[in-house]
Amino acid sequence: MNDTHLTQQAFSGLGLPEPLLAGVLSAGFTHCTPIQAATLPKALAGHDVAGQAQTGTGKTAAFLLAVFNRLLMVPSPADRRPNQPRALILAPTRELAIQIHKDALVLGAGCAQSIQLAYGGTGYESQRKAIEEGVDILIGTPGRLIDYFKQHVFDLRALEVMVLDEADRMFDLGFIKDIRYLLHRMPPVDKRLSLLFSATLSYRVMELAYEHMNNPELVRIEAEKMTAERVRERLYHVAQEEKLPVLVGLLRREQVSRGLVFTNTKHAAERVQGWLEANDFAAAVLSGDVPQQKRQSLLADFQGGHFPILVATDVAARGLHIPDVSHVFNYDLPQDAEDYVHRIGRTARAGAAGEAVSLACDEYAFSLMDIEAYIGHKIPVARVTDDLIVSLRRPAHKAPREHVGHHARTRGESTARDRGHRHSSRRPHEEARGPRRPAPAASPAHTASLAPKPAPSRPAEPRPAEPVRPHGRKAPEKPVLG
Repeated sequence: MNDTHLTQQAFSGLGLPEPLLAGVLSAGFTHCTPIQAATLPKALAGHDVAGQAQTGTGKTAAFLLAVFNRLLMVPSPADRRPNQPRALILAPTRELAIQIHKDALVLGAGCAQSIQLAYGGTGYESQRKAIEEGVDILIGTPGRLIDYFKQHVFDLRALEVMVLDEADRMFDLGFIKDIRYLLHRMPPVDKRLSLLFSATLSYRVMELAYEHMNNPELVRIEAEKMTAERVRERLYHVAQEEKLPVLVGLLRREQVSRGLVFTNTKHAAERVQGWLEANDFAAAVLSGDVPQQKRQSLLADFQGGHFPILVATDVAARGLHIPDVSHVFNYDLPQDAEDYVHRIGRTARAGAAGEAVSLACDEYAFSLMDIEAYIGHKIPVARVTDDLIVSLRRPAHKAPREHVGHHARTRGESTARDRGHRHSSRRPHEEARGPRRPAPAASPAHTASLAPKPAPSRPAEPRPAEPVRPHGRKAPEKPVLG
């Protein structure tokens, strides 16, 4: 945690139970971030809180400390069954749920609470068994949780704390009906502590808060305050055909240790990745249909530095916790102003500095006015200089490919392959069969008769008598094409 991002509020001054404070200090935290300093006193006092905060601001620790505090300060009911969680934390994505679970294990190491995880894509039976054996804090995504709930794997009658993280994304991903389903099966709002966090406190989020929370206290951190000082924003106006050359030119010029490139569609993400690899930038695609195990492997490789560029769509990247992202590139300007804040919030986390570079083309420039109105300032415009519009090598023909974590091509290998395809008239299926056998050299006489051969002749038929011209001359024969 960057010291410049901290407040004067020390965790030791919040009155946390000793086991919980020990977990905080062992994690290396001494002072609160702004969102923690604003929300923790209210939540620890038992008040519902609706807070505006992005990932990377310390909000996860804020609600986890409130959850642990409540469970430690209030004894568990004697008649509570093992499969009745005391706290439920809802997250929109698997990656976010996994990250919350990891943080909970660290902060609550000395709190003697059973913390279980439920998310789709993997581990169906193992997650189910763990919950049935006993759970105090249940963290998960809506789909898997509802699946287990309907099968009576757990119930919510003993619930004391509800946390809804990234509430705006629950709407965007279509989970809001699932969220309402679970909320309606919890104890009344005055019988539980409810905490809601969202990057934006929009009308629909606040409507949900007032409907399912007990007079929540609002904590707002304006978007421009989250981006203006720590994120250096730039905007380049480019033609559609200039976007790829300018992106590659920027990547060559900038010192990108770990970069995220955002596109608006999966097809665009795959296309951008192909061009980046053809021009010596190891990159991978993170789209919404990537299987869970592959996503985890891909993200581990990205965080481990096996490739520096991750090309992603908004849906796929939501809830990701990726530290030390130096650059965010908006290859496509987002069509939703809120997505701009989410995207650039992937860099400059916890007080660090970061670069947010946007390319505004004819197709998506219409959203620029809404974005600037939403963040409250104009994005500085940079000039597209000649050195940014670089010449590109075309990618090889498309083939099914895995992410490039451990097998990115080297510069020489990529160049040779691209040269081969650029000058070859061979079709892809011919490449797969290997080189053709060289044809024998043709003699001059042979060369002269390379015209198409006539079809094999049928058996000769009787030839009709030739007409006789005056003076007994035959009609001239038509020339035969050899």
